[in-house]
Amino acid sequence: MQSSASGRVKGWLIRGFGGLYNDLIGRRSHLGVAAVVFDPQGQVLLVRQSYGHRGWDLPGGGREPRESLEDALRRELREEIGIEIASSELRGVYYEPGVDQHHFAFRCEVRSGSIPQAKPPEILEVRYFPLSGLPRPINDFTLQRIEDARSKQALMVRVLGPRRWLE
Repeated sequence: MQSSASGRVKGWLIRGFGGLYNDLIGRRSHLGVAAVVFDPQGQVLLVRQSYGHRGWDLPGGGREPRESLEDALRRELREEIGIEIASSELRGVYYEPGVDQHHFAFRCEVRSGSIPQAKPPEILEVRYFPLSGLPRPINDFTLQRIEDARSKQALMVRVLGPRRWLE
């Protein structure tokens, strides 16, 4: 268990440096997962991060060594927003050459009774949003993964350029 002082320092580092903090401590995974979750009204679940642009994004994160993508997805959702998923379907694979990272987006169904709650220090807020009223700031990569999860097209594989933030 972390001491409260070390937890505060870790929180400060994450809020201040985000992904750079993970790079500095050698924790960045080259495989990332994200969950695209829709409620019965068709609203999408987003989290507001405490670092970087403090923007809205899909819940998810990096895979740990010897962890399957499915296990990473389940762990990240428990850690970030305290939910369990009933099912998941891979809807997109993305390669980000700038950081040599592959991202996998899954359309997920939340287990009945699982209620999302923000888990600091990384996540400040968690909410469902209508697709016609997505919050800002949000980046184009998040929008692409939501669109791909909604699509009836076959699995999409895309190479990403630099992310653009919509303020």
